[in-house]
Amino acid sequence: MIRPLVLLSLLLLAATAAEAAEPAVSFREALVLALERNHLVSGAAYEKEAAERGAAATRSRYFPRITAEEAFAVSNSPTRTFMMKLDQGRFTTDDFQIGNLNSPATRTDFRTMLSLEQPLVDFGIGYGREMAEREAEEKGYLFERRREDVGYTVLASYLGVQRARAVLDATQKEVVEAREHLRLAHTRSEGGTGLKSDELRARTFLSEAEEREITALNDLKLAKLRLALTVGGGAGESLDTREEIKGEPLRMQEEELVRAALANRQDLKGAVSGVERADAAVGLASSAWLPTLYAGASWQMNDRDIPFGRDNDAWNVGVTLRWELFDGLRRSNDQGRARASREAAAQYLEQFRKEVALQVRESLLRRAEAGKRLEVARHAYLAAEEGMRLVNKRFGEGLATMVELLDAQTAFNRSRTGLVEREIDHQLATARVYHAAGIFLKEMTK
Repeated sequence: MIRPLVLLSLLLLAATAAEAAEPAVSFREALVLALERNHLVSGAAYEKEAAERGAAATRSRYFPRITAEEAFAVSNSPTRTFMMKLDQGRFTTDDFQIGNLNSPATRTDFRTMLSLEQPLVDFGIGYGREMAEREAEEKGYLFERRREDVGYTVLASYLGVQRARAVLDATQKEVVEAREHLRLAHTRSEGGTGLKSDELRARTFLSEAEEREITALNDLKLAKLRLALTVGGGAGESLDTREEIKGEPLRMQEEELVRAALANRQDLKGAVSGVERADAAVGLASSAWLPTLYAGASWQMNDRDIPFGRDNDAWNVGVTLRWELFDGLRRSNDQGRARASREAAAQYLEQFRKEVALQVRESLLRRAEAGKRLEVARHAYLAAEEGMRLVNKRFGEGLATMVELLDAQTAFNRSRTGLVEREIDHQLATARVYHAAGIFLKEMTK
């Protein structure tokens, strides 16, 4: 019997040591970790960077394009060989002979060219830049909203650990109380003053309490795993809480919260940028009707025998005006599509504004519900506690049965865990109001 006890003691010590070694963080520390390491935040940051790079790329179209080119050609085509000789500066009077013109010998040409192109008038460049910049703005707003979302998730996960630990504490008390009921039932049964059925009921009640304790223990482990995952931890990592978050009163009124939401919701700002991007798209489609003017210059060397050689060189400078007069109604349809898309974005934005205001009001109503449930849970707990005290006293005097005692204990257990649940629900409901208003990080980090 000694070895099993020693083994059990070692296991308990190991479990205690593992629990002690488990890292723990405060809510602010968890929030900072999540905003730095959470993959959803990092992904949104990369999307923002990609959009900003895209906007920078469109601005580069204002600058000249300079290209270098080396080409090689071999031909016995009369026109090609004629031009090769001219470019290389190797044209002679013999080349005007009819036989040489009609049936020239095979000729090679290495052409080295440096060219420059500079837009002078192209309205499409400006509208394209505007579209890219509005997209970058939109991604920036969505990045900030993702930070708000992750912050709220951190609080929910943190409170999840707090809830699971409180439920575990309640179930452990249930087990202790159930063991005491079983002891009393066994003592009475042994002394002939109780029924065997009461002892069996008490044993079943204890087994059910132990089952709930196992479930609560697993819930706590899962809550710690989820908290670690939320702050950007690796697979299988566990993170504990260092503090207990207390409920706070709401610091803003309904209309104030609605105004704050319309002014601060980052996803709503992103939708506004989406409409502005659609406006730029209409301008881009309209600019296709206008002419473009580009300046160009080039300098080239030609050589018969070697690349980058110089038998002869030449330069060229010019301006090109291009005006597309007819395209089969493509521009008309593109313009109509852009305008329709812009109107669609505007309609979605208007609906989203209404939805945001509704979300704030709904979150306030749900918070009021959660507050009322918390009040009911507190009254139920006090009533169950008093009922448990009275039935326990009557049971000790032999005036109540085991069934009545266990029923009272069940009601007390339910009210105890229910109070824990309602307290956490109310805290989450308050946080949900701030999240709906787009000011969660601002309010929760005060």
